[in-house]
Amino acid sequence: MALKEVTGADIAISRGFRDIKIGFDVNPFTKDVSAVRDDNAIKQAIKNLVLTVPGERPFNTSIGSAVNELLFEPMDELIGDALQDEIASTINKFEPRVSLINTLIEPDYEDGSYGVTVNYRIVGLPLVESVSFVLQRPQ
Repeated sequence: MALKEVTGADIAISRGFRDIKIGFDVNPFTKDVSAVRDDNAIKQAIKNLVLTVPGERPFNTSIGSAVNELLFEPMDELIGDALQDEIASTINKFEPRVSLINTLIEPDYEDGSYGVTVNYRIVGLPLVESVSFVLQRPQ
């Protein structure tokens, strides 16, 4: 079997990413809104995508997931699987900067919440990154 030579055209290189910090914190030096960069920007974007209800964003009403609707269903394994599928589908559809590896859902029946861990690879980088958050019915 012949080995193929790897050239620069065969390798996808990741760019730097920058986004506004979700809390709109003020940078004490520039007096401007703080920014998040690279992997933290992607983690924030993934969480925001999952928590966004379709129709919530003006001018782009298709962005979002049905996760919020599923949180009002009785907690069981089927809903956990549906959450897992919905999160994976949303990330694959709306976040082109990542290659999804898996999504893990851990129900907490006593608290009425789900622990979510999303494992992914940033396109062009060999490292596996993850973001974890809790899904709970809005009060």
